[in-house]
Amino acid sequence: MTSSENRRITDLGTLKAISHPLRMRLYRALFVARTATASQLAEQVDEAVSLVSYHLRKLAEHGLIEEAETQSTDGRERWWQPSSYGFSIHEEDVRDAPELVAASAAFGRTVNEQRTQMHSRFLDERHTWSEEWRTASISSEWLPRLTAAELSALGEELDAVLRKYDERARAAEAAGDTEGRENVAVHLFGFPYRG
Repeated sequence: MTSSENRRITDLGTLKAISHPLRMRLYRALFVARTATASQLAEQVDEAVSLVSYHLRKLAEHGLIEEAETQSTDGRERWWQPSSYGFSIHEEDVRDAPELVAASAAFGRTVNEQRTQMHSRFLDERHTWSEEWRTASISSEWLPRLTAAELSALGEELDAVLRKYDERARAAEAAGDTEGRENVAVHLFGFPYRG
Protein backbone atom coordinates (compact mmCIF):
# COMPACT_ATOMS: atom_id res chain seq x y z
CA MET A 1 0.00 0.00 0.00
CA THR A 2 1.26 3.40 -0.90
CA SER A 3 -0.50 5.26 1.90
CA SER A 4 -1.19 4.15 5.46
CA GLU A 5 -4.12 6.57 5.64
CA ASN A 6 -7.72 6.14 4.51
CA ARG A 7 -8.57 7.71 1.19
CA ARG A 8 -11.48 10.11 1.52
CA ILE A 9 -13.86 9.75 -1.44
CA THR A 10 -15.51 13.01 -2.41
CA ASP A 11 -16.22 12.69 -6.15
CA LEU A 12 -19.10 11.04 -7.95
CA GLY A 13 -17.00 8.99 -10.38
CA THR A 14 -15.00 7.26 -7.64
CA LEU A 15 -18.10 6.71 -5.53
CA LYS A 16 -19.89 5.09 -8.48
CA ALA A 17 -16.81 3.00 -9.29
CA ILE A 18 -16.57 1.46 -5.82
CA SER A 19 -20.36 1.04 -5.53
CA HIS A 20 -20.33 -1.66 -8.20
CA PRO A 21 -20.86 -4.97 -6.32
CA LEU A 22 -18.09 -6.89 -8.12
CA ARG A 23 -15.63 -4.03 -7.72
CA MET A 24 -16.35 -3.89 -3.99
CA ARG A 25 -15.76 -7.66 -3.72
CA LEU A 26 -12.52 -7.30 -5.68
CA TYR A 27 -11.36 -4.39 -3.54
CA ARG A 28 -12.10 -6.37 -0.37
CA ALA A 29 -10.29 -9.46 -1.70
CA LEU A 30 -7.30 -7.36 -2.73
CA PHE A 31 -7.22 -5.60 0.63
CA VAL A 32 -7.07 -8.98 2.38
CA ALA A 33 -4.49 -10.44 -0.04
CA ARG A 34 -2.48 -7.19 0.00
CA THR A 35 -1.20 -7.95 -3.53
CA ALA A 36 -2.73 -10.17 -6.21
CA THR A 37 -3.12 -10.70 -9.93
CA ALA A 38 -6.37 -10.61 -11.85
CA SER A 39 -6.16 -14.40 -12.19
CA GLN A 40 -5.85 -14.89 -8.44
CA LEU A 41 -8.74 -12.53 -7.74
CA ALA A 42 -10.89 -14.09 -10.48
CA GLU A 43 -10.53 -17.43 -8.72
CA GLN A 44 -11.63 -15.90 -5.41
CA VAL A 45 -14.72 -14.19 -6.81
CA ASP A 46 -15.53 -16.93 -9.35
CA GLU A 47 -15.56 -14.63 -12.37
CA ALA A 48 -13.74 -14.59 -15.72
CA VAL A 49 -10.21 -13.16 -15.66
CA SER A 50 -11.05 -10.73 -18.48
CA LEU A 51 -14.01 -9.33 -16.51
CA VAL A 52 -11.93 -9.04 -13.34
CA SER A 53 -9.13 -7.29 -15.27
CA TYR A 54 -11.63 -4.77 -16.64
CA HIS A 55 -12.98 -3.97 -13.18
CA LEU A 56 -9.49 -3.74 -11.68
CA ARG A 57 -8.56 -1.18 -14.33
CA LYS A 58 -11.69 0.82 -13.42
CA LEU A 59 -10.68 0.80 -9.75
CA ALA A 60 -7.18 1.90 -10.76
CA GLU A 61 -8.59 4.73 -12.93
CA HIS A 62 -10.13 6.17 -9.77
CA GLY A 63 -7.00 5.70 -7.68
CA LEU A 64 -8.48 3.05 -5.38
CA ILE A 65 -5.88 0.45 -6.37
CA GLU A 66 -2.52 0.62 -8.11
CA GLU A 67 0.02 -1.62 -9.73
CA ALA A 68 2.24 -3.45 -7.27
CA GLU A 69 5.73 -4.83 -7.58
CA THR A 70 5.76 -8.11 -9.50
CA GLN A 71 5.71 -11.03 -7.08
CA SER A 72 6.76 -13.72 -9.56
CA THR A 73 9.18 -14.37 -12.39
CA ASP A 74 6.42 -14.17 -15.00
CA GLY A 75 6.81 -10.60 -16.22
CA ARG A 76 3.49 -10.79 -18.07
CA GLU A 77 1.51 -10.89 -14.83
CA ARG A 78 0.19 -7.58 -13.60
CA TRP A 79 0.09 -7.32 -9.81
CA TRP A 80 -2.26 -5.00 -7.97
CA GLN A 81 -2.49 -3.55 -4.46
CA PRO A 82 -4.78 -1.10 -2.65
CA SER A 83 -3.46 2.45 -2.99
CA SER A 84 -4.29 3.31 0.63
CA TYR A 85 -5.12 1.64 3.93
CA GLY A 86 -8.80 1.91 3.05
CA PHE A 87 -11.27 4.57 2.11
CA SER A 88 -14.03 6.55 3.74
CA ILE A 89 -17.09 8.49 2.70
CA HIS A 90 -18.14 11.38 4.94
CA GLU A 91 -21.63 12.80 5.13
CA GLU A 92 -20.37 16.38 4.89
CA ASP A 93 -18.73 15.60 1.54
CA VAL A 94 -21.91 14.32 -0.12
CA ARG A 95 -24.89 16.02 1.54
CA ASP A 96 -25.04 19.09 -0.73
CA ALA A 97 -25.17 17.21 -4.03
CA PRO A 98 -28.19 14.99 -4.73
CA GLU A 99 -26.21 12.75 -7.11
CA LEU A 100 -23.56 12.17 -4.41
CA VAL A 101 -26.26 11.43 -1.83
CA ALA A 102 -27.78 8.84 -4.17
CA ALA A 103 -24.40 7.29 -4.99
CA SER A 104 -23.47 7.17 -1.31
CA ALA A 105 -26.75 5.40 -0.50
CA ALA A 106 -26.13 2.90 -3.33
CA PHE A 107 -22.64 2.26 -1.97
CA GLY A 108 -24.02 1.75 1.54
CA ARG A 109 -26.57 -0.78 0.28
CA THR A 110 -23.91 -2.68 -1.69
CA VAL A 111 -21.61 -2.89 1.31
CA ASN A 112 -24.45 -3.85 3.64
CA GLU A 113 -25.61 -6.65 1.33
CA GLN A 114 -22.09 -8.04 1.08
CA ARG A 115 -21.56 -7.83 4.84
CA THR A 116 -24.85 -9.63 5.43
CA GLN A 117 -23.84 -12.34 2.94
CA MET A 118 -20.48 -12.77 4.68
CA HIS A 119 -22.10 -13.12 8.11
CA SER A 120 -24.83 -15.44 6.82
CA ARG A 121 -22.18 -17.65 5.25
CA PHE A 122 -20.36 -17.83 8.57
CA LEU A 123 -23.59 -18.77 10.35
CA ASP A 124 -24.29 -21.47 7.75
CA GLU A 125 -20.73 -22.83 7.97
CA ARG A 126 -20.17 -22.21 11.67
CA HIS A 127 -19.94 -25.93 12.40
CA THR A 128 -16.93 -26.23 10.05
CA TRP A 129 -14.83 -23.91 12.23
CA SER A 130 -12.98 -25.11 15.32
CA GLU A 131 -14.49 -24.63 18.76
CA GLU A 132 -11.84 -21.99 19.42
CA TRP A 133 -13.02 -19.91 16.42
CA ARG A 134 -16.71 -20.47 17.18
CA THR A 135 -16.14 -19.26 20.76
CA ALA A 136 -14.06 -16.28 19.62
CA SER A 137 -16.66 -15.04 17.12
CA ILE A 138 -18.54 -11.95 18.21
CA SER A 139 -22.20 -11.12 17.84
CA SER A 140 -23.63 -8.43 20.04
CA GLU A 141 -26.00 -5.52 19.93
CA TRP A 142 -25.94 -2.46 22.13
CA LEU A 143 -28.74 0.11 22.26
CA PRO A 144 -27.34 3.12 24.14
CA ARG A 145 -28.94 6.56 24.17
CA LEU A 146 -26.24 8.89 22.86
CA THR A 147 -25.83 12.33 21.41
CA ALA A 148 -24.52 12.72 17.86
CA ALA A 149 -21.17 13.89 19.32
CA GLU A 150 -20.97 10.81 21.56
CA LEU A 151 -21.72 8.50 18.63
CA SER A 152 -19.03 10.22 16.58
CA ALA A 153 -16.50 9.85 19.42
CA LEU A 154 -17.46 6.18 19.86
CA GLY A 155 -16.86 5.55 16.15
CA GLU A 156 -13.44 7.19 16.30
CA GLU A 157 -12.44 5.11 19.35
CA LEU A 158 -13.63 1.87 17.76
CA ASP A 159 -11.76 2.70 14.53
CA ALA A 160 -8.57 3.31 16.53
CA VAL A 161 -8.90 -0.01 18.38
CA LEU A 162 -9.54 -1.95 15.18
CA ARG A 163 -6.66 -0.26 13.36
CA LYS A 164 -4.34 -1.09 16.27
CA TYR A 165 -5.26 -4.79 16.08
CA ASP A 166 -5.00 -4.85 12.28
CA GLU A 167 -1.60 -3.14 12.23
CA ARG A 168 -0.31 -5.44 14.97
CA ALA A 169 -1.54 -8.51 13.04
CA ARG A 170 -0.01 -7.28 9.78
CA ALA A 171 3.35 -6.69 11.48
CA ALA A 172 3.27 -10.13 13.12
CA GLU A 173 2.37 -11.76 9.83
CA ALA A 174 5.14 -9.89 8.02
CA ALA A 175 7.55 -11.22 10.66
CA GLY A 176 6.45 -14.78 9.88
CA ASP A 177 3.87 -15.27 12.63
CA THR A 178 1.17 -16.88 10.48
CA GLU A 179 0.17 -19.85 12.66
CA GLY A 180 -3.54 -19.85 13.44
CA ARG A 181 -4.32 -16.64 11.54
CA GLU A 182 -7.55 -16.41 9.57
CA ASN A 183 -9.28 -13.58 7.75
CA VAL A 184 -11.67 -11.93 10.21
CA ALA A 185 -14.52 -9.56 9.36
CA VAL A 186 -15.58 -7.00 11.97
CA HIS A 187 -18.67 -5.07 10.94
CA LEU A 188 -19.84 -2.19 13.07
CA PHE A 189 -22.90 -0.07 12.58
CA GLY A 190 -23.89 2.88 14.70
CA PHE A 191 -26.95 4.84 13.70
CA PRO A 192 -29.96 6.57 15.22
CA TYR A 193 -33.36 4.95 14.98
CA ARG A 194 -36.86 5.51 16.25
CA GLY A 195 -38.57 2.62 18.06
